[in-house]
Amino acid sequence: MRAGFVVSKAVGKAVVRTSVKRKLRHLIRDRLSLLPPGSLVVVRALPGAGDADHAQLARDLDAALKRLLGGGTR
Repeated sequence: MRAGFVVSKAVGKAVVRTSVKRKLRHLIRDRLSLLPPGSLVVVRALPGAGDADHAQLARDLDAALKRLLGGGTR
């Protein structure tokens, strides 16, 4: 299972983008076991991700994975 991250300049300057990527990498590491074997997931950080704290990113990632795995609707 692999995960990739797209964090555009709309999220913030380089330091902020790197911080968001690090937080997302840390969060996805614990959630990879939820995905089917051989999965490839790409997470796109929206502009508000730069201002979000660790807990908010975790909630947003959990909601996205739940939708991805068929556990909920928009």
